[in-house]
Amino acid sequence: MLTYRALFHVPQFGPLFVTSALQGAASTTSGLALGVLVFTSTGSPLLSALSMFGASLAQLAGATLLMSAADRLPPRAALSGAALAFGLGTALLAVPGLPLPLMFAVVLSEGVLAAVAGGVRYGLLHEVLPREGFLLGRSVLNMCAGTMQICGYAAGGVLVAVLSPRGTLLVGAALYAAGAAAARLGLARRPPRAAGRPSVGETWRTNALLWSSAPRRRVLLSLWLPNGLVVGCESLFVPYRPDRAGLLFACAALGMLVGDTVTGRFVPARWRGRLATPLLLLLAAPYLLFALRPSLPLALVLTAVASTGFSASLVLQERLMALTPDAMTGQALGLHSSGMLAVQGVAATLAGALAQRCSPATAIAVSAAASIAVTLALAPGAGRNPGAPLTKARRVRS
Repeated sequence: MLTYRALFHVPQFGPLFVTSALQGAASTTSGLALGVLVFTSTGSPLLSALSMFGASLAQLAGATLLMSAADRLPPRAALSGAALAFGLGTALLAVPGLPLPLMFAVVLSEGVLAAVAGGVRYGLLHEVLPREGFLLGRSVLNMCAGTMQICGYAAGGVLVAVLSPRGTLLVGAALYAAGAAAARLGLARRPPRAAGRPSVGETWRTNALLWSSAPRRRVLLSLWLPNGLVVGCESLFVPYRPDRAGLLFACAALGMLVGDTVTGRFVPARWRGRLATPLLLLLAAPYLLFALRPSLPLALVLTAVASTGFSASLVLQERLMALTPDAMTGQALGLHSSGMLAVQGVAATLAGALAQRCSPATAIAVSAAASIAVTLALAPGAGRNPGAPLTKARRVRS
């Protein structure tokens, strides 16, 4: 097994890590600012949730129409160009008096682009690391995302208070620009992983091939649904505690960081496959207690404990890679990421709508119960050991 030290000696992993870190900081800082801006302007939990997670809905369009570009674009140009576009869009969101429909048009456009960028990023990760190092590398990027979320949400809360939401959005735009520079200057030029031009038809054909395998289909559903429904819980942090939403988001990120560290580095491969279902149940169960309207300290603890369950995605991604041909890894990982984010957007929308009819606390508990039900329904195929059936997986891949 690779160590963290050895991982950072792999050529090109360091620049990819820095690029991901800057974009993660930009996303969390600007996302919190946008959610607060919309909630204070409209008083609507639904619109606040959509402003923070609505881009995830547009990931579905990117996954179904444009994802073939993930394996057919030069990675350096694609990642630097996407980060620059995100920065320009975030700066536009800071314009005073920007109409709400135009604001959401920008958010949704960024979501379409993010679907392809995610496929490029994780496909490049699979390309630069040896096969046995992918899970550890993915774990490190998740840990990076968790750390950036902790820092981003904590700093975002301070910046919103000091600079205002619009000023914080400009800080996010600057971080995106720094990410674009890091990708352009740090990553080496590489050819696309697959030949041919990206197209809607090629996207559909490859998605159909990926979806045609029952094992891959079950793994993808396990990656999308339980996770997405729990993000529906998180989307209500702002209306649940507008004055302490940043703390709740930071504790969620802290829990994710701890879970990814333990699962990615210290859990033996022979155990990992058995942990998928328990981790997915842990991801949702603590949020059931939000129906009792816990005090803030207890809510912070529950949020952190629940978020350790996000490490189930590492186990399931390892299984997905064992079942996927190398030439399709970018699109498969992009399909996983964009599908998961699309479900998150749908779940955030439904949770926000439910919160307007009852209360944020009740909607959080209902979303958690739905995640548990889906996890139990998928459990018979979700807990297989990803390390054991590689021989069988090779036959499926052929």
